[in-house]
Amino acid sequence: LVHPTEGSISILGNDVERQWRQARYSLGVVPQELVIDPFFSVIETLKLQSGYFGCKKNTEWLNELLEILHLSDKKNTNLHKLSGGMKRRLLIAQALVHKPSVVVLDEPTAGVDVELREVLWQFTNRLHENGHTIVLTTHYLREAENLCEQIAILNNGKLAALDNKTALLARYPYRLLQLTLTTVAKEIPEALRDKVQIKSDNELVLRLHRDHDQIGAVLESLRTANISFSDLHTQEPGLEEVFMSLTNKI
Repeated sequence: LVHPTEGSISILGNDVERQWRQARYSLGVVPQELVIDPFFSVIETLKLQSGYFGCKKNTEWLNELLEILHLSDKKNTNLHKLSGGMKRRLLIAQALVHKPSVVVLDEPTAGVDVELREVLWQFTNRLHENGHTIVLTTHYLREAENLCEQIAILNNGKLAALDNKTALLARYPYRLLQLTLTTVAKEIPEALRDKVQIKSDNELVLRLHRDHDQIGAVLESLRTANISFSDLHTQEPGLEEVFMSLTNKI
């Protein structure tokens, strides 16, 4: 429907313009918006979608999808009677009727409850284990960190980073040192003041450079300043910190 102004896209080696039929058959897309016809039943919707891809004898697979996505008891229910979560699950089933090799999930958990989110990610992991490539777009960075092997970060429509998760997390050279204080830290040593992230009567959090700041030296500096604590632990950076750093927000 939309022709590129420049560049090219291929799916499993098939150019989306010159070999569009093969490319589209390899792809299943779950849109963010709920786009459905409320007057069809669940199974009618899936059979209609199957027809677009020439899948005539896939009843067994459709029933399996309904079972996995907890929609079997709604098989003959008209769509206008489904809850928002059920409609979201139906969109996923629609995208998978032809067993595509590549599945695009566009913000699949936006606005869904915890139970549905868990169902979606269990199913996503199952698809991945069965050899499907999953392309996930999400604003929930913890989701991307937990699920994805390869991560791309976009900033204002431009690619800010593309790497495997381990390498991407290693780009952020800081870690947090969290201390539970037993006395109020009245004055932080001057050398540590620019490292303070959180300071309260019973907590002190410092951002330390992984290579340049030695935890032993930091603790000794705090003890010298009569700042005592009962517990401490370090926290390695997550994708959120990497994102904020790459987009110049920290």
